[in-house]
Amino acid sequence: MRTVAIVGVGNMGGAMAAHLLAQGWAVRVHDIDRGKVEVLEALGAIACDDPAEAAQGAPALIVCVVDADQSRDVLFGGDGAAQAMGAGSAVMLCPTIAPEDVEDIAAHLEEQGIATIDAPMSGGPARARDGSMSLMVACAEAVFEANRELVEALSRKVFRIGERVGDGARTKLVNNLLAAINLVGAAEAMALAGRFGLDLRTTLEVIEQSSGQSWIGSDRMRRAIEGDLAPRAHMTLLAKDTRLAVDAAAAAGFEGPLGAPARDVFARAVDAGLAELDDAALLKLLAS
Repeated sequence: MRTVAIVGVGNMGGAMAAHLLAQGWAVRVHDIDRGKVEVLEALGAIACDDPAEAAQGAPALIVCVVDADQSRDVLFGGDGAAQAMGAGSAVMLCPTIAPEDVEDIAAHLEEQGIATIDAPMSGGPARARDGSMSLMVACAEAVFEANRELVEALSRKVFRIGERVGDGARTKLVNNLLAAINLVGAAEAMALAGRFGLDLRTTLEVIEQSSGQSWIGSDRMRRAIEGDLAPRAHMTLLAKDTRLAVDAAAAAGFEGPLGAPARDVFARAVDAGLAELDDAALLKLLAS
């Protein structure tokens, strides 16, 4: 059987694992939340006690945790996966992290003969589950070809960014900065509609058929209007991603007019106690 390991099987990693299992892959999984592992075990996944065990016998490891520190711990910690991986294997890095962190992790893996596939993802759990999420892939051509079957099994929307590891991360930060700006704009507009005394559902229907429409605005504001703030995408994620994007822009000598204010709105939301809610809760913040 085609075998892959996945460490970090939360909303996105779990959906990816389920998608691969449905296609007949042998999927070895680990997560600090045992309940998430048990859900996948019921679908046929192989439950593992630590990242090293998950990586044993798998030619590729997908890391699907939150940030760079967690990625390093998964790979190089006490029970890190890298120690169990053989030369010629590959690590697919899917979190949204700084480009310099991707480059640093890749350099350490290369010392052990392990290739890095810089492959951040976008689209949410439902699209990860049905294989329609976006994957932004940057790696050497030979590495891509060696792992093409896995990459294409994960997604029907694979964007080949280039061969320079780190450019997948740069592309994802560009995308997420725009998503954050769009979401802040949508929340501000809907908060204004509420202050005007307009019906929010009707207003959103107008926007969705007019020039103000954005996918993330429609997706999040529909949930916000219904008061459904159960986290599909925690507020902390775009708070992190906007900070990383603005920092990366500064490092490149670029300062735009909207990135930093969007970052600051997400930081306000976290400080206001909305960190564990869905980022649709921006409407709650701006309407208060």
